[in-house]
Order: sequence, then C-alpha cells, then structure tokens
Amino acid sequence: MGLLDRVKAGAEQAASSAQRQAQIVQTKRELGQAYTDLGKTVYGLAGRGELSHSELTAGVEHITELQARLDGAGESADTGAAPAPSSSGDGEADIIE
Repeated sequence: MGLLDRVKAGAEQAASSAQRQAQIVQTKRELGQAYTDLGKTVYGLAGRGELSHSELTAGVEHITELQARLDGAGESADTGAAPAPSSSGDGEADIIE
C-alpha cells in the first residue's frame, strides 16, 4: 500500500468517525429535548392535579416559584419589557427559553 493509499484510508476513517460523532451529538440533543418535553408535560399534569407523586412535589414547587419570580420581574422592570406570559391553558408550562 502506497503512501497515497494510506492517506486516503486515514481520511476515510476520520470522516467515518466524525460522522459517528455527529450522530451521537444529534441523538444526545434529541434525548435532551425529549426530557424537556416530558418535564413540561409532567409539570402541567401535576399543576392541574392530574398527576401526583411525592418525588414531584419539590420540583413542581420550585418551577412554580421560579415562574412567579419571572412574572414579578417582568411587571416591576422599568425597561419596558413585557411580563413573562402566564399559563396558556394548554397543559404546558410557559417557560422562557
């Protein structure tokens, strides 16, 4: 195998490895989004009383407190910024991203 063949094989291997890494990164992003979506759904269900579990209580209360802080900060800011939206009634929490 000549030098050019070895370089070509190395480049192909590097490209294949980079493609695998890109697929892993994309899958991790999708997984993170799935967790986020599930969390928003659980928060909405728990907030409406349709789902309850002792392990959810602290998290739901924390999110509610953070949302209230954002709502209050929006109302009291002198910057002219609009307050954070309240629950839209669609079962999902309104979260500023």
